[in-house]
Amino acid sequence: MYLFVSIGGCVLAIVTMGGYCVLLFTSCFVFILLVCSLDPRCIHAWTFSIQMLWQTFWHLFIQYKEYYQREPVDIRLFLAVSSLMLLTQRITSVSMDLEEKSVILPWNASSRRRACVMLLPLFSYTLSFTTLLGSPLCSYSRFVSLMEEISLSPPPSPLCVVLLKQVQVLLLEWVRCCLICFLKHNAHDDILWIWCFALLFRIQYYSHWKISEGLNNAAGLGFQENSSGDSAEWRGLSDGDFWSTEASSRISEFTRRWNKTTALWLRRLVYKRCKHFLLFMSFSFSLWWHGLHLGHFVGFLTWAGTVKADYHTHRYVCSKSKPTWRKLYTFLSWINTQMIVTCIVITVELRNMTGLRLLSSTVIGVFPLVNLILLFILLKVK
Repeated sequence: MYLFVSIGGCVLAIVTMGGYCVLLFTSCFVFILLVCSLDPRCIHAWTFSIQMLWQTFWHLFIQYKEYYQREPVDIRLFLAVSSLMLLTQRITSVSMDLEEKSVILPWNASSRRRACVMLLPLFSYTLSFTTLLGSPLCSYSRFVSLMEEISLSPPPSPLCVVLLKQVQVLLLEWVRCCLICFLKHNAHDDILWIWCFALLFRIQYYSHWKISEGLNNAAGLGFQENSSGDSAEWRGLSDGDFWSTEASSRISEFTRRWNKTTALWLRRLVYKRCKHFLLFMSFSFSLWWHGLHLGHFVGFLTWAGTVKADYHTHRYVCSKSKPTWRKLYTFLSWINTQMIVTCIVITVELRNMTGLRLLSSTVIGVFPLVNLILLFILLKVK
């Protein structure tokens, strides 16, 4: 099974990325080399540094091609760098497990063949075809346990679950097509148009996550029993749900629900390891990991500031307002969250000055600014 998953990942990388698949194979080879040669207590520092430098080099190379040479970038390079970002998640997750001794690899192999067999699950985890092009992040120990459970006690057939998730993908794509028609036939200088434009980007993410979940379920991954023990479901691997995420009435709730496994990874990698400016450091690393474009700087730093403002505002309102007014506050907070998310998505996805010029054409860009001013006022009052 490990061989099947590994070979499938290698073939998928070669077919979709062409020669740029070397980016992934190089990272995987270097990581295996570090695991075999370094002490577990220092492996995370080396792995994190080398992997982020390698990823940043290719992000900057793309910017060099786009902004200085003004040449179109091969779509296969974009795919390879996107997969490299996901590979960074898995590699650093394993290195943190090794450093914290939550995962211990047995190196007392009596033969070279047995040592290679021990490395096979690690190689399979990093280059699995189910996680190569996009998938919820799964820890290494959980990946191994899921693979073992498939061998010992195969889960029920996931056919119905996979079909249901693909129907959800079709519905999301239908909504996306309707939004495209609306955007084409209306002026782009009002709040509704810009909100629909940002929702278009978000639906692409929801659709992609559902496809990834379905692929994992089709491979037999993601099945888990409920805490009650009397029923089970295929929701063990999920990056977020459209309804619960979009219904978030606070920007902090939206942040926790959006791309859930990546948010947990950032929390473990940065937030819990920093001693000062935890929120700022987490979002700063996120913009580094995403590629260091101008829109990333504006979007992620605005995101960090509005989340901080949400914490203080919610604490202040809940302590001062009456219960009858909290429903109105929840509704207004939902509108505020949608406007902030719209601004963040447009600046991050468009990456350059185009997003900032688009936001400046309406009053929607005032919402993050008001939240930041409110944060400053509340800090002064405190």
